Amino acid sequence: MKWGLFGGTFDPVHFGHLRAALELAGMLRLERVVFIPAARPPHKTQRVIASFEQRAQMVRLAIAGNERFSFSDAENQRPGKSYSIDTVRFFSESQGNPQVYFITGRDAFDAITTWYQWEKLLQLCHFAVMTRPGYEQRGVDRILPPELASRYVYDEKNDLFSNDAGKCVLFRRTTFLDISSSGIREHLLQGRDVRYLLPDAVIRYIRENRLYGSWGGR
Repeated sequence: MKWGLFGGTFDPVHFGHLRAALELAGMLRLERVVFIPAARPPHKTQRVIASFEQRAQMVRLAIAGNERFSFSDAENQRPGKSYSIDTVRFFSESQGNPQVYFITGRDAFDAITTWYQWEKLLQLCHFAVMTRPGYEQRGVDRILPPELASRYVYDEKNDLFSNDAGKCVLFRRTTFLDISSSGIREHLLQGRDVRYLLPDAVIRYIRENRLYGSWGGR
């Protein structure tokens, strides 16, 4: 089994998330992409406007109808901060040890050395790093310490960095949609139309629950 674990705040989930997940599922031949909203994100210092259950319900609505996509509240089942290494361990131990690809953006991976137990995390799963045209391509040797980066071998054809433990970091270019959750929240605060930025079902949920200080736009 090859599974992608797609974590994030998803405040709210939008078409940028969904399109990238769809493309990575095809590129990497993933049987499943699991969307995992963070309950208590360790790197988020600002207040999360929507509650976990509200963000979780928006994800459920957004992925409905795609058999390859599924939802998990795994991070809300644990006390304390939502650390990625705990999530990877949970899926590895409880789901029959699937081949796990941790999906993240290039900005986040550039800061991998600030993650909790990041060296152990790199040994537990593969990484699928979303990038886009025009983004500066930093080598692993400029992200990881030299003694660790030296264990990775670059394959120009596959854009692959693989280490001697059998795990790899795959940089994959996905369609860039200039959409952000923060931008959507700002649109809603200003009463602007957010159609075609996120699924209609999510817009209706936002409107019905009056999230983000608005009636959900037009």
